[in-house]
Order: sequence, then C-alpha cells, then structure tokens
Amino acid sequence: MKHIYTCMVLLLVLASCNRGPGREIFDFNRDWEFALSGQSSERPDWQKVNLPHDWSIEGTFDKDHPATPGGGALPGGKGIYRKTFTLNADTEGKRVFLEFDGIYRDSRVYVNGNLAGHRPCGYSSFSYEITSFLNPAGKENTVEITVDNSLQPNSRWYTGSGIYRDVRLVITSAVLIPYSGTYVTTPEVTGRQASVQINTRIDPGSCNDDNIYLLTKILDPAGKTVAEQCTHLELDAGKEISLTQRLNVKKPELWDVETPNLYTVKSLLLQGFSIIDHYKTTFGIRTFRFTADSGFFLNQRPVKLLGVCLHHDLGALGAAFNRRAAERQLQMLKDMGCNAIRTSHNPPAPGFLDLCDRMGFLVMDESFDVWRQQKTPYDYAMFFEKWYERDLTDFILRDRNHPSVVLWSIGNEVLEQWNNPVADTLDTQQVNLFLNFLAGEDTTVSEELPFNALLTRKLAGIVKELDPTRPVTAGCNEPGPYNNLFKAGTLDIIGFNYHENDYGNVPVHYPGKPFVATETTSSLHTRGFYQMPSDSVRQEPKKWWMTYQTPHHMCSAYDNMHTPWGNTHEGAWIQVRDNLFISGMFIWTGFDYLGEPTPYWWPARSSYFGIIDLAGFVKDVYYMYQSEWTDTPVLHLFPHWNWSKGDTVDLWAYYNRADSVELFLNGRSLGVSTKTPDRLHAFWRVVYEPGTVMAVSYSEGKEFMRRSVTTAGEPASLLLTADRNVLDADGYDLAFITVTVMDAEGNLVPYAAETIRFEVEGPAVIEAVDNGSPISHEPFKATERKAFHGKCLVILRAGTEPGKVTLKATSESFAQEFALDLETRLVE
Repeated sequence: MKHIYTCMVLLLVLASCNRGPGREIFDFNRDWEFALSGQSSERPDWQKVNLPHDWSIEGTFDKDHPATPGGGALPGGKGIYRKTFTLNADTEGKRVFLEFDGIYRDSRVYVNGNLAGHRPCGYSSFSYEITSFLNPAGKENTVEITVDNSLQPNSRWYTGSGIYRDVRLVITSAVLIPYSGTYVTTPEVTGRQASVQINTRIDPGSCNDDNIYLLTKILDPAGKTVAEQCTHLELDAGKEISLTQRLNVKKPELWDVETPNLYTVKSLLLQGFSIIDHYKTTFGIRTFRFTADSGFFLNQRPVKLLGVCLHHDLGALGAAFNRRAAERQLQMLKDMGCNAIRTSHNPPAPGFLDLCDRMGFLVMDESFDVWRQQKTPYDYAMFFEKWYERDLTDFILRDRNHPSVVLWSIGNEVLEQWNNPVADTLDTQQVNLFLNFLAGEDTTVSEELPFNALLTRKLAGIVKELDPTRPVTAGCNEPGPYNNLFKAGTLDIIGFNYHENDYGNVPVHYPGKPFVATETTSSLHTRGFYQMPSDSVRQEPKKWWMTYQTPHHMCSAYDNMHTPWGNTHEGAWIQVRDNLFISGMFIWTGFDYLGEPTPYWWPARSSYFGIIDLAGFVKDVYYMYQSEWTDTPVLHLFPHWNWSKGDTVDLWAYYNRADSVELFLNGRSLGVSTKTPDRLHAFWRVVYEPGTVMAVSYSEGKEFMRRSVTTAGEPASLLLTADRNVLDADGYDLAFITVTVMDAEGNLVPYAAETIRFEVEGPAVIEAVDNGSPISHEPFKATERKAFHGKCLVILRAGTEPGKVTLKATSESFAQEFALDLETRLVE
C-alpha cells in the first residue's frame, strides 16, 4: 500500500517538473586521430578524422588488393584510432559507457591501456562499460581502438574498414536501464484501443536502495503523454531484474507504410523525487501477418512487399554511415513505389532502421551471410562457432522495437543448405556464381535431421525466444524440400532466392507456409548504354562457369540482360504480381554497390544490378517500377537520340494512367503502342534521323502527358542541381549536386566524358565525387571527375558554421565557370 501511495505522489509531482537529466548521451564522433598500422615506418602517420570513418574508401583501386574486385578492389589493412577526453567532477559516482554502432572489423577497445572489449564481427553493435578504467575527474583519459581488416578476402562485396558507424559516450547513475534494455510489443490492437506491453531490464549495480521506482510513460506522435504506470522495484545489488508493465492506448494512430506514426516509451528510474535515469524507446502500433494463400497483411489490409535488397555502402562515401545519404537513398526508392528493404546480408546501422521507421518501410532484417561453411577464405565463418550466439542475440535485442522490422532472416544462401564439401574450395568470383547454381548431391528427405538442420533450429530458436512476435525466414537458393534449412521445420516463412520456376511448387512442397521471394531479378544495366535488338534478352555469362568480357565492360539498360540465375525486371515483377500467395519480392538490388562486378571482373569494381547507379542516378528501369507501383504520372521515353544516320533504334516508353502512347519523329506519327500483361512498356523500332522524338500518352482519347528527346549537339555548358540548397550546419549534413553536361540548347549530351574540376567556398567541404561508372578507377576523395554518359556527382558536407556556400565547376571544354549557391544554417 505504501508503494502504491508513493507512486501516486510521484505521478502528480513529476507531471509538472523534470528533475535532473538522469542520463547524458554525448556524440563521441569528433576529434579522433587515425593511423594505418603495420606499415614499414616505425612511427604511425596520424591524421585527424571525424567518425564515422572508412579508411578503405580513401584508397586507390587495384585488382591486386587482397579484397579482389569482388570486394571492391580497395585496400584493407590494420588501423588505430585514438581520442582523449576529460570528465567533470559531477560524474563522480556515475557509470560511463562507450556505445559503438559498428566497427569493421575485429576491433579491440582500450581505455587508458585497459582492454574494455573485443568484437570480431564488423556488423555488430555493442556497449562497453569503462567506469573502472577511468582516471579521476579532471584528468585526461585516452581511448585507443585497434581495427584489423587485413585478412582478405573476407566478404563477397565491399565492407569498408574502420569505425564506420556512430559512437556515443553515455554517463548514467549507478542504477540504470542497460543497452537495448527495453522490449515493447503490442499484443492486442483494435481501432478503439491498443494494449502495449513494455519489458524493462534494470541493472542495479551495487545499489540495494528500497526507494527506487520505474515510471513508464507512452507519448503519442505529437509528444503528448497518453498512458503511464509507476512500479516499485525490489533491487538486489549485482543482480539484473526484468519488469513487465502493460498500458493501454486509446484510439491508437497506427504505424503504416503510408502513415508511419511513431510513439515513444519514456522509461524513468526514480529515486525519491529525482530522476536518476531515463531511457527512450521509439515504437509503432500495428498488426501484420503472413498467410499461405493471400500473402502479407498490414493492419488488416493486403499489402505486397515491393522491396529491394540493399548492401550497406553509400557509394562514394563508402561504408561510413551518414543519415542524410541513407535518407536520400530511401526517398528515391520511396518515390519509385518501393515499400520494403532487405538488409543484405547483415545487420544495418541502427540509424538506417530509424529512417525506415520514420519513412514507412517494411524491413527484412538479416543477420548472416555465412554460418560455419565459408564462402571466402577469411569471412565470418572463422568466428561463427564462438560468436554466433552473442552476435545474433545482440542483433535481435537491438532491433526488435523497430516497427519497420516485420521479418527476421537468419541467413543468406548459406552453404549449410546442402552437404557439399566442394564449397570451401572456391575463390571469390566462383563462389558468387556457385551460390546460385550448385546444389549438394543429397536430394532425399531423411527422417533423421542432419546437423545443419539442427543448427537451423538453434538459430531460429534464439530469435523466437527473444522475439516471438515476428516470423523467421532465410534467403534460400535451394528450393527443394531436401534443403537442410527447410528440413528443420522452424522457418515460419519459405524464402527463395531466384528459382522463379519453382514458385508454383511452394504450396505443394510446403503446405500452409507463407512464401516471399527473398531475392529476385539480378538484371544487369549500365546507365545510358543500350544494346539492340532490345527484344532479344541476353544471358551473361552464357553459363555460370564461363567468363564474360567485352571491350566496353557495360550492360544494356533496356532490361534485356540478366545473369544465368536471374530474370529481367519485368519478368520477375510479373511473377510476383500475378500470384496472390506470394507475399512480395526483394529485387537484387535497389542501388549499385561496391564490389561483386558481375558479369565482369576487373577492370570493373562495382555492381551492375542496381535500379539506381552508384552515384544515385536512376537507370531507365526505375520508371518501370514507378509506373507499376505508384499513381505518380509517368511517361519515360528512352534511349537518347544521338545515333548514326540510318541506324535502327528501339524506343521504349514506360507509362501509367493512360491507355496508349503515340510516337512522333520530327512531327511525323510513327504509330501507337500499348503495354500488354506480359510487356510493361510501349515499343517502336525506328530508323534514326536527327531531330526530336516525342511520346504522347492518351487516356480515354485525351492527351495525358508528353515527353521528348532531342539530338544533342556538342558540349556547351554545365548544369548544377542540388538535392537541397539549405543544409544543417552540424558537420554531418550533405548536399548531393548533379552536374550535367548540356549542349547550347539545354539538352543532355549523352556521350559527354569531360573532366570537371570543382572548388568550394564557404563553410562546407567536398566530401566525395562520383559518376556512376562501374569501371572508373578515379578516386572518390577528389576535387575532379570525368562525366559518365553526361553526368557526374559532387557531395558537399556542411561545416559547423552558418553561411553561404558556393560550388564552382570548370572544364577545359568550356571557357565559362559555372556556380551554384547553397546555405548552411545552425540547427535549432
């Protein structure tokens, strides 16, 4: 009774005041020193850096780097980071932690010479308590972090190297809510009320105080408190406790892909009338389910997962996470109609999931690319047996409150699907092909489960114990029921990578199991390059074991070229569109990424799979998805109109909200074309003549849209266009400036390859440059770039002071200087 009365008083008092900060969280990204280690010189060459930092992206491309072109042809190595800091006197008696969102890889953290922790996995997030290693208040402390990414190759794609995600310094009271210390679920949701269950862990440290309470508040999307509960805690020094509370929210605002409403749980630890710790958890109220016959439902309505796979690099920025760069990628995908992301093939940065929550994406959150059996000589398989339980547990604990996450994946194309000893003998290039074709000889279903099936059960069991609210799947490229992962019987959802001809067998082989196409397509495109005839689909290489080389090292952008295991974009989407039982698809890939330059090898160093290229310039097929997946008016006519006289040129148009499209050449009608159920574009075959081609779409006989492409003349000017002209002066914000080579009439010059030089004035720096070419060996950290098919990109990073920023661009092809003005403003 005493504790109930105390709670009532606390609720009344704390409703009108907020005493003490409780917990202090500091951005620990600034003012580090970095040096490569293991070099020939005795003394490290220290340089000042801010985090997140990826040292590999600063290197030069070379086919002989141990990572190979499959790993981006960039250097790895070993590095050391160090930073000094001093704590104030008011931290006496407090506890201090360092939180790391990710270090690639094999990191060791030392504080004043003491080892605080070791983490081999480069994708794990973790927290180390450093209280006992600290010097007295007022005396300087040194953090030193060693990073070892020297054993290569250790991945089938580019990983980056270093402290490439955010770091925080956290100061708390002796009694605290630990890292990943809350778990919020919504077991009952109706239009009238949602039941919200909050499980909170409390670390008492050495405290035995009987006067500690947990006050939990739920804040609605507007920040208003809509529910609260206070509970007395019975602490026992040194023993962590777990407390479950259930609160009700009236008329909940649901989280959805269209309306991603976010609530906040505010957890306050109270000692008397003082707040000694506070912890915030963002969550969403929604229901979802996967069904075997009708696909996926979100908040009781059917929704197709219109998804893409994304690796974690950010193009020219490398692996160093930047919120604005990730937001730009997601916004481009959102505008295309995409509503789902697969985090291929590892835990993403926590900030990436925060964006997915806020922007309304559904996420298939993936843990591993390998288990025990390696795909490259030094990959995660060398750590798996010792670390998989810890890494998987921390991954689920970290991400299970995100409303965007609707599906856990415990692996991608793991070799444990089969019993095949050949797998460990392949090189990086071979394994990328092997994974999509070669199965084991075991094609029978045994009554006794093999070890790999038992391992599947173990991994799925860990996930379900920590989060029973979401289904578990894996990206499997063995569709047969003899797949060890399917034999295990613990995957809630069947997931196929490719094997579209086997989709129809899913209800037969796996009755009652929902199905999702976890990876599809693998169509190959180079922006601005076209091979005809466009209605002849190329499979390159012809067979998976063959090599493929061309002088140009490009792939056709007509959507008429794909890998032997893949499909065209149109073909893959039609399969998913026309089968109600398929919950959705994840296209390989949303963006081009560094490494895995299929179908080529060197001199290519980045992929051709993306719907959007490495620089963030859309390829033509982007508009196919936009026309199919959105109501945004679309009429996209391509290719360019610079050919040789007499050439036969295929013209395509992606369109929507119209019945037909008519093509005109220099004012003459060349006829009307329409989409069909099996061809998602209009099509004409035309004999080239210089001038203008124009497409006009019609809806119910009336003109709806028109688009034209004109033969371009010689390069005459540059057009600089920023995605945003006002930046936050926080040292992190970015502007992405597209530089387009134009002729005298303002037409893009499709073959322009001018070298363009850049200079910036004001409180910003040139962070990187790019042009989207998979074969360019120009450095990303530079102040000049060649245009590729008429375009290149400059990325500006804002400083910490407000002011005017001017980007200037020059080229030997033009006498004139071209400029663009931007502005940085202080963050309120």
